[in-house]
Amino acid sequence: MSKNEASISRVTRDREAARASYDRMSGWYDLLAHPSEKKYTELGLRMLSVQEGETVLEIGFGTGHAIVTLAQSAGDSGWVYGVDISEGMRGIALSRVERAGLAARVDLRRGDAASLPFEASMFDAVFMSFTLELFDAPDIPVVLCECRRVLKPGGRICVVALSKRGKAGVMVRLYEWAHAKFPNVVDCRPIYVQRALEDAGFHVVASAESSMWGLRLEIVLAKNP
Repeated sequence: MSKNEASISRVTRDREAARASYDRMSGWYDLLAHPSEKKYTELGLRMLSVQEGETVLEIGFGTGHAIVTLAQSAGDSGWVYGVDISEGMRGIALSRVERAGLAARVDLRRGDAASLPFEASMFDAVFMSFTLELFDAPDIPVVLCECRRVLKPGGRICVVALSKRGKAGVMVRLYEWAHAKFPNVVDCRPIYVQRALEDAGFHVVASAESSMWGLRLEIVLAKNP
């Protein structure tokens, strides 16, 4: 394990427990998370700047808000894929895509980001919002390696995630304590976003920082060399 990984709180919940948890909360997840995450997800989408005709992947699409935006940006000649661990989330997202009239060019799958079900060099862009920090520290480089594999040379990735960068304030320490004590409730924690992308071999081209509930956020755009 690298020094970067070792300094991040571990995720002790296994994939099956995570899947079951998100299946249970899928029907009311938007009430819990979407209002607070929406602003930052939209910042990431603007930074990624998907263009007409591009083929795009979202990892951890949840209830599908960003998938709709990505499909609208890619247009009639583009295609958008999504991978999420939860079938419950997939059902909600599919309904949202169908209501938006975008089902003909969107493919949503249940799967694991550590083993993406796609061919190499398939995508122009990859998007992850409030997802990478859900993975255990040793799994983060595995997920990013998969992202590099499926991205075209010169393809880009945008990650929005809770950040451990800088001095840890009271809210970060409290949040990490809650994550350690109640991992099935507080299931994510701050990570080193830009550093993780750089360690995975990506070239960072833009980044921004913000905060949510006193927790630092990183929004990072990088390219696959």
